[in-house]
Amino acid sequence: MNTPRKQIWGWWAFDWANQPYNTLLLTFIFAPYFASAVAPDPVTGQALWGWMLALSGLLIAVTAPVMGAIADSSGNRRSWLLLWSALYALGAGALWLAVPDADTGTIWLVLLAFAIGLVGLEFGIVFTNATLPDLGSRDDLGQISGTGWALGYVGGLVSLVLMLLFLAENDQGVTLIGLSPALGLDPVAREGTRFVGPFTALWYLVFVIPFFLWVPIKSATSRARGAVRKGLVELGANLRALPKRRSLFAYLGASLLYRDALNGIYAFGGIYAAGVLGWSIVQIGVFGILAAAVGALACWLAGKLDSRFGPKPVVIGCVALLMAVCVIIVGTDRTMALFIPVAEGSNLPDITFYICGALIGAGGGSLQSASRTMMVRQADPARMTEGFGLYALSGKALAFLAPALVALVTTLTDSQRMGVAPLIVLFMAGLVLLAWVDPEGEPEFRCAPS
Repeated sequence: MNTPRKQIWGWWAFDWANQPYNTLLLTFIFAPYFASAVAPDPVTGQALWGWMLALSGLLIAVTAPVMGAIADSSGNRRSWLLLWSALYALGAGALWLAVPDADTGTIWLVLLAFAIGLVGLEFGIVFTNATLPDLGSRDDLGQISGTGWALGYVGGLVSLVLMLLFLAENDQGVTLIGLSPALGLDPVAREGTRFVGPFTALWYLVFVIPFFLWVPIKSATSRARGAVRKGLVELGANLRALPKRRSLFAYLGASLLYRDALNGIYAFGGIYAAGVLGWSIVQIGVFGILAAAVGALACWLAGKLDSRFGPKPVVIGCVALLMAVCVIIVGTDRTMALFIPVAEGSNLPDITFYICGALIGAGGGSLQSASRTMMVRQADPARMTEGFGLYALSGKALAFLAPALVALVTTLTDSQRMGVAPLIVLFMAGLVLLAWVDPEGEPEFRCAPS
């Protein structure tokens, strides 16, 4: 398959455009700011954040396969993508309302806005991932996916650096380089940090343009009356047939567990650093820069390994790495590193957590990149959007589980450190299920994408 290079660059532009929602909002800037400054206290903030992610994840899980089935049958993929983009921008932009020490009504409004943007992000990913098979041959997809994820990391890195240098203020009201927040934003009202929401929305709206201009979004061959009903009927039949497709069924189950655990790391890593290690937003941002820089290089390398050896070895290695990182995190706070006590005021816990950040960046991005190429191998080429809807279901069906377990254990133990422990179990269970996954996919689906 000889795909015009411009189409591939357009597809990569989507990764570049959407990554700041994960980097700036979900992990390194907004989530820790919400827990440490908007919520009444860090423990309550972590618990509220967890329940919000759990409920929004459940909504995504229930509706994503349905949306995919409808898109495959009704031919309206471009219109759907425009809708998801609007939700992304609306939800992100509304986070400006997250004032410090907010009242209860504002807190719930902010959580709702974040959830709306998250729905737009996740559904947009479902529809754009479904276009991956159109960009190259089977053997090329790993490198295309890996490079796209690497560029996404670079986009997240650039946006994070801009936020830290010119907008996000520390406790002294200045940015990383000692400047007052740009655009005349008030540091006392934390306007520099709160601007991360509108900034993320604007970033997406600008950089997603090449995707819509350059990537031909294939639609169903016809828009016959009853296409929606036909799509839902076929979805039901495919769901009932899943247990008979051992490799696909095992892969969806494995990804359900390990991607839920990975999302837990992303969602609570910054909150953990703020609450347990006492890091400022700027320190967490530097942590994010390290993770994104290492992650970009790792994704590019993982893409090459994926194209050469297939995605399954990459997935297994990344899951094992991230499971080990969670063990290290549970064993690290201000009093110890790797479960070994340290002297008061020691920098060893900080150094340990910075190393964990680099490993999370490397393992997390590479895992997600290889996972989507693995899904291309497992899915029916004729129903690719529905396939990635099921993939979103596997990533979100129990998306409430990791946040809920973190929230529950945090509440029961009154310890943010112990709240991370359930993620280890989820990674381990996912690793076990991968043993039943055929790296070449179901026999009837082993044909080159067209």
